Amino acid sequence: DHHVNYGSGSGLQDRVAFVQNDPSQYDASIRLADLQVSDTGTYQCRVKKNTVAVHEVIVTVEEKPAPPQCWAEGEVIEGSSVVLRCYSQ
Repeated sequence: DHHVNYGSGSGLQDRVAFVQNDPSQYDASIRLADLQVSDTGTYQCRVKKNTVAVHEVIVTVEEKPAPPQCWAEGEVIEGSSVVLRCYSQ
């Protein structure tokens, strides 16, 4: 039907668009810009020509990890062993 249904309160209105200007030319692909963790969910593509075809895609957006904090445990002495620890929230 040449439109995107954004769902209620999704905040996608300014970030979703068809890849091709005219989806009736057999490409109803959409582009999600500036992905956010809140965009995680099930997306449905419904294409209607002579019949209706529906396909669902589950999108999972994960947060970028925080920069790790790293340190050496114990004294760093040439020829001995050392334990390197790294932690990220």
